[in-house]
Amino acid sequence: MKNNSLVEVKNLKVHFPVYGGILSKIVATVKAVDGITFSINEKETIGLVGESGCGKTTVGRAMINILKHVSPDVEITGNINYHLNGVEADFVKIPSKKMKKYRSDVQMIFQDPYASLNPRMTVKQIIGEPLQIHTKLSSKEIQEKVIWLLEKVGLQPEQANRFPHEFSGGQRQRIGIARALATNPKLIICDEPVSALDVSIQAQVINLMMDLQEEFNLSYLFIAHDLSVVEHISDKIIVMYLGNIVEIGTSSGIYHHPKHPYTKALISAVPEPDPANKNKKRIILKGDIPTPMNKPSGCAFRTRCPIAKPECAIEVPELIDAGNGHLVACQYYNEEF
Repeated sequence: MKNNSLVEVKNLKVHFPVYGGILSKIVATVKAVDGITFSINEKETIGLVGESGCGKTTVGRAMINILKHVSPDVEITGNINYHLNGVEADFVKIPSKKMKKYRSDVQMIFQDPYASLNPRMTVKQIIGEPLQIHTKLSSKEIQEKVIWLLEKVGLQPEQANRFPHEFSGGQRQRIGIARALATNPKLIICDEPVSALDVSIQAQVINLMMDLQEEFNLSYLFIAHDLSVVEHISDKIIVMYLGNIVEIGTSSGIYHHPKHPYTKALISAVPEPDPANKNKKRIILKGDIPTPMNKPSGCAFRTRCPIAKPECAIEVPELIDAGNGHLVACQYYNEEF
């Protein structure tokens, strides 16, 4: 493992059994994540993008090892190797009951700021709870750190005794960020943290997260479907389709020079703020996204791909280097369409 590598995901697969019939037998398997490999370095932000249902959120939940709580029958294989304080830990192999000592290093910001905060707890209790669980601070020290964290995320100390319903969506997400920061984590999994917010508030929250990353030396896995937001905050971008990675590259490389047909379609769908570019080419994909219970053979994107060949149905394409470390899972990526 590289010295500056914080986590390496290797051939991660997450499959959910589907039960049916009178005897509730397994009748199908949802291949939510179907063999992906990537790494996140210290102080790096990786953007993870794709359409709804491509497996982005499942990757995030697997990386924080909470999937067993959501679905006890889930089958997870591969490796999620963390390098924490000089110790390697594979989160795939660690039982949930033994995760407590690692929880302080890997935290999560959830998508819905309205559902992720306990409505019966005050802000002081919400942010203070991880400090009570993972630190030996006194009650007074916890209270002082809660106030300090509130100020770091742009909230006022007197708001500590309020309840979540007294805050706007943007303020609630700031509370969620403060809670994630409480234990001094090395990695924060951000599961579409701004998708439920107004556009004007999104920019404030994104800029706050970038400032906090600089101050606290954080790494982010930033999960989103809005490529313009991801391009702004990320160092690298990973594009997923139906449980597989189809492209990996630098933020500017993916956004301005996409290689994979699917990525090109995603980029073309980003709204263009400049009226001079209003006639830019839009790529409309044919058909619907196949179900992860019955994925197409070979390249999963071939049923919607404008440059698909018969041989695309044979094998799942591997990521190949298109130059400068830009990886793409398509041998025909140079073809025009």
